[in-house]
Amino acid sequence: MPLWLEMMKTPMAAPETDELRGMRRTFQVLCVASALGVLSISTLVQLFGRPASFVVAALLAVTALHTTLYVFRKNRADNAFLAAAVSEEV
Repeated sequence: MPLWLEMMKTPMAAPETDELRGMRRTFQVLCVASALGVLSISTLVQLFGRPASFVVAALLAVTALHTTLYVFRKNRADNAFLAAAVSEEV
């Protein structure tokens, strides 16, 4: 069987668990909040002073950390799912 056909038959990602779904939604909210924070940084600094810039920086740091954790867990779940699928075929 050609490789491309074999790859079409193989699932590419694990079914999403409740924990991963929650992490994905948190990731999306953090990304939107980060974008809004960066776009409105000058207004926030005018309203709240220097602490606003630290809040936006902290938001960016939390987004980066959460993204790293989410990608790690998602890849681990996908690899386990695919390994189980391959072992069932053999």
